[in-house]
Amino acid sequence: MIATFTPNPSMDRTLEVDEFVRGGVIRANSFRLDPGGKGVNVARVLSSAGVPTLAIFPCGADDLDFVHLLEAAGVPCTVVSISGRIRQNISILEPEGVITHLNEPGPRLTSSEVLALLDTVSNAARRADWICASGSLPPGQDPGLYQEVARLARLHGCKVGVDTSGEPLARAVAGGVDLIKPNRHELEEAVAGEVTTVGDAVEAAFALNRAGSRAVLASLGSDGAILVEEGVAWHAEARVDEVVSNVGAGDALLAGFLAAGGSGVAALAEGIAWAAAKISLPGSQMPRSEQIERSLVRVSLEPDKSRKLKED
Repeated sequence: MIATFTPNPSMDRTLEVDEFVRGGVIRANSFRLDPGGKGVNVARVLSSAGVPTLAIFPCGADDLDFVHLLEAAGVPCTVVSISGRIRQNISILEPEGVITHLNEPGPRLTSSEVLALLDTVSNAARRADWICASGSLPPGQDPGLYQEVARLARLHGCKVGVDTSGEPLARAVAGGVDLIKPNRHELEEAVAGEVTTVGDAVEAAFALNRAGSRAVLASLGSDGAILVEEGVAWHAEARVDEVVSNVGAGDALLAGFLAAGGSGVAALAEGIAWAAAKISLPGSQMPRSEQIERSLVRVSLEPDKSRKLKED
């Protein structure tokens, strides 16, 4: 079982418009509502693919629609009650895949609410193979939260994957985790250097590997992803005819990777297949198992380190 921990979930509203005009009155052509947050997205993909999962997240008394949407999608949940209300995010989708995101900061959690979340994660680690701790932290939260999650999981022999950025990522790596999933920008931020080629990405991933993460799965947008573990680097990508929305593509990558065992080149290929299926879908809609086309994936056991990365 793969349990996910999302300390700052969001209700995601996606509006499709012909053109976004600042200061204008814009009528949407379509509207979509999805429960979101990185860990929640991972759980949604896993559940859709029939992989046993459990989504752990905080939720206020006014957020029952969020829980109902997950339950309707068949996602098992453990909800920790909080006094505040989760984020309400808006994505505006224009033609040719241009997306504008308006994201709220989220509620401030009390110390007792944080302790309740950590207790819930610790209990889940007793029966889970992986804890996937993902996303931004709530405002004012200790940046060592994911580091503490990793410590609790290790007590029960459970592996931990972390997908976040900035100081929370640095603290998690320093504390020792089994896996991190940075994107290109997060790689640059973590190593304080530019990542313009596949070789740059590989070197940055190895630096994070040496700093404390057993494996590094780095998403590179339309250039696919690289995996670094046990002194080896692999690169994989997939052909996608039409990019509809890249929202949640990294979450689908991580979900597929963990579902395939969370290690090795086969897991990397599976993650890329899931990510490719996701970006062909609107908003933060997640792919079903029958929408995943593994034949589109290309894997390189010797990455072309001179290859320039695209500016997505």
